[in-house]
Amino acid sequence: MTSESNPISRSDALAARLQEQFGSALAACTVAVGEVTLEVSHHRLLEVSKTLRDARDLAFEQLMDISGVDYSTYGQSEWETEDASGMGFSRGVAALEAGRMGITNDESVGSGTTGRRFAAVYHLQSITHNRRLRLRCFAPDDSFPMLPSVIEIWNSADWYEREAFDLFGIIFEGHPDLRRLLTDYGFIGHPFRKDFPLSGNVEMRYDPEQRRVIYQPVSIEPRVLVPRVIRHDNRYAEPAKKASGDA
Repeated sequence: MTSESNPISRSDALAARLQEQFGSALAACTVAVGEVTLEVSHHRLLEVSKTLRDARDLAFEQLMDISGVDYSTYGQSEWETEDASGMGFSRGVAALEAGRMGITNDESVGSGTTGRRFAAVYHLQSITHNRRLRLRCFAPDDSFPMLPSVIEIWNSADWYEREAFDLFGIIFEGHPDLRRLLTDYGFIGHPFRKDFPLSGNVEMRYDPEQRRVIYQPVSIEPRVLVPRVIRHDNRYAEPAKKASGDA
């Protein structure tokens, strides 16, 4: 099998070429499951992006998507448990996210280091060479995440950056029209952040007296729902009856 037909070999070759091209400009270059991921600092994002697009042997001329990421609770899980119940489904809950069991915003975030909480991940495609690349860049300030806009390099970044701004609060400096895309213009907060309550902050309903939709504080109590399976099985109906003294 040649390297051209083996996706793993092609990925390794691409990673080696990228390391040769950018050298110290890369914070990291990894290959996993046949996919290459680059990490660059915000200072070098535009420089690296332009080279990825313009270099003839790279030619990543298409930006397929931009994904915002909040790494504040990365590597933690509230779903892991060694407990089990003989009466149905059960699990232990560590309640790491806001909106679960009354956890407040301040308690849910803080595991990440400065400048490593918010990142934008750029998914690139080279139509010329039929290959893909993942480019990741962390915002240097966790309290006010900001990255340079790549809209001058890839026009398709327009709505992708607006989406990441809307859902994660990442500011893309240089974007010509950075405003919300999926939520209401008056929406408060960024719903994909890990410290955003799962039940939200406000709810809306139609008021028949005012004849309009009004906003009010959310009335849903934050809680963790633990499903429990109750099985009705004829094999156990009679023994259960006898045990309860009804027989």
